[in-house]
Amino acid sequence: MTSSWTALLWLIVVVAAIPAALWLLKRSGMAGRLGGGAAGIGLKQVGALALGPQQRVVAVEVGSGEARRWLLLGVTPQQVSTLHVMDAWPGPAPGEAGKADAAVPAGSFGVELARRLHGAAGRGGDHV
Repeated sequence: MTSSWTALLWLIVVVAAIPAALWLLKRSGMAGRLGGGAAGIGLKQVGALALGPQQRVVAVEVGSGEARRWLLLGVTPQQVSTLHVMDAWPGPAPGEAGKADAAVPAGSFGVELARRLHGAAGRGGDHV
């Protein structure tokens, strides 16, 4: 009789430890470095702009090195649509380096996107 209670106790301990271990893994940030999640596939959100209560425009950087690209996505509760695809910002993403604008030709889409995203953030807009 005692061994069945011991087995039941161990079962409860193991089942309770699974969510606790997953929570600790998520909180430590190791999930992305282990190849799972967005960080493992070279995916990084560059900026976002809320257009309405449930509509956003999101700039996402995908890939690494020379294969980096930016995707401008329209996001609604029903779907995600690709609005534009462009080469990634040369050098660091906007906001990571103060002189990033000097590396991009004037009038390019990237400069305009960065200007508008940072302008919205400066006015208290929704910049993630």
